[in-house]
Parts: sequence; structure tokens; C-alpha cells
Amino acid sequence: MRILCPLCGLRDRREFYVSGAAVRIGRPAPGEGPEAMDDYLHLRTNPEGPLDEFWQHEQGCRAWLIVTRDTGTHEVLGVRLAQDIAGGDDAA
Repeated sequence: MRILCPLCGLRDRREFYVSGAAVRIGRPAPGEGPEAMDDYLHLRTNPEGPLDEFWQHEQGCRAWLIVTRDTGTHEVLGVRLAQDIAGGDDAA
């Protein structure tokens, strides 16, 4: 798989570190109990289809990216700098 870094150009995916889904995950309130914390830490959805993920170009410019990837086919559908959407509603 190759990823088009907005700063460095087309690169092999081995240059990148993937951090996971770029969605807001709400931490449980202190009084919600151990089950809520267990769910928060260990249970994640695993959707098939387009998903925004945080990737870092670790062996390149070190920029954090939002990579939109089809989780079923691994096709990269889009890449943008995370800093360009920081504070927006579609990223954490």
C-alpha cells in the first residue's frame, strides 16, 4: 500500500505509523464503574468501509495525517494533514 503524504509525496506504508480511528471516544465519567472503563479501553467497533484514521509519517516529515481508508479493501481514499482539521468536528 502506498500513501500520498501531502508534504513528501507518494510513499510506502512502512514509512508510517498508524494510531487508529480518528473519532472522538468519550472517556467514562469517574462514577460509571469498571465495566464502562473496560469497554472504553478494550471494545472498539471494527467497521467495514471508509474510515478516517490517524497516521504519522514517522520515517519522513513526521507530520500527522488523516488517512481515509477502506477497511475492507485497504484502498486509500484520501489523505490530509491533521493540523488542517484540528478543532473540527470530524477528528479527535
